[in-house]
Amino acid sequence: MYDRKSFGPWLVAFAALLWAVDAPFRKYLTGELSSSTIVFMEHLVIAVLVIVFLARSLAELKNLNWKERFAVLFVAWGGSGLATIFFTQSFHYLNPSVAILLQKVQPFIAIFLASAVLKEKLTPKFWLWALLGVFGAYLVTFPELAVSGLSLQGGTLGVALALLAAFFWGGSTVFGRMVLRKVSFQAMTGARFLGALLFLFLVQIYYGRIAETASASARDWLYVLIVAVLAGFVSLFIYYRGLQATRASVATIAELVFPFSAVIINWIFLDARLEAGQIAGGLILLISLMQLTKVNFQAATAAPAALQGKAV
Repeated sequence: MYDRKSFGPWLVAFAALLWAVDAPFRKYLTGELSSSTIVFMEHLVIAVLVIVFLARSLAELKNLNWKERFAVLFVAWGGSGLATIFFTQSFHYLNPSVAILLQKVQPFIAIFLASAVLKEKLTPKFWLWALLGVFGAYLVTFPELAVSGLSLQGGTLGVALALLAAFFWGGSTVFGRMVLRKVSFQAMTGARFLGALLFLFLVQIYYGRIAETASASARDWLYVLIVAVLAGFVSLFIYYRGLQATRASVATIAELVFPFSAVIINWIFLDARLEAGQIAGGLILLISLMQLTKVNFQAATAAPAALQGKAV
């Protein structure tokens, strides 16, 4: 018999795998266009796909309350707009593999926000693995256990941009899961991309970059098309289908397929090698996230049992 909840995490993981294919194309585009223009072009392409395939489902959004509407706004403007701009911009300052590995802090952010929004308790075991994960993230960023010239420029600015992207993407997991309790995954996919397109249009007007879109070459548009379809529309469509049947804590660990598969792709196509300390930090962070997700999942499953015991 088909079990949606057991199959859901695999859909999330497969979507995360698709996110990794865009790095070589995005790296090329950053040499030709500004980050906001690249993301705006992606969403122009995706908006067409949303209108063609998902227009009917958008009517479901009228049933949302103000909290759920805020969640949609956070996901669209933060997760699909600001986060993608920050992530793309970080490629100007960082080894792409480092920018991608830093995205593994997203589960921390998702669990913290889930605690604040859903009132989940954080146990001593949680703090143990969280601190170890922070240490792993430090090694990814500074593999020699030293920070020189810590200022918001150069590589440090790239780290800050990558971490801001992680914040908005991590938060989007929680808020997206909230909205999916009320609407279909098709409606959530469409709302995210159309909302982000409006935000990005305003950003382009503010910075006077609308004309930059028209100056993009045929190759630029081809690469944008590949990124928009595979790492954008198709991957998020699959992702929200999986997230609808997956706990946020489980989804965050499934999303870790993204950074590790992306590192392999970048190593092959971009010759973006990692230092030994960064590899060790990535492994430490991955282990801590696995344990942290297990602690969080056990706490979530223990709550219904406690309630059942009280009823008896």
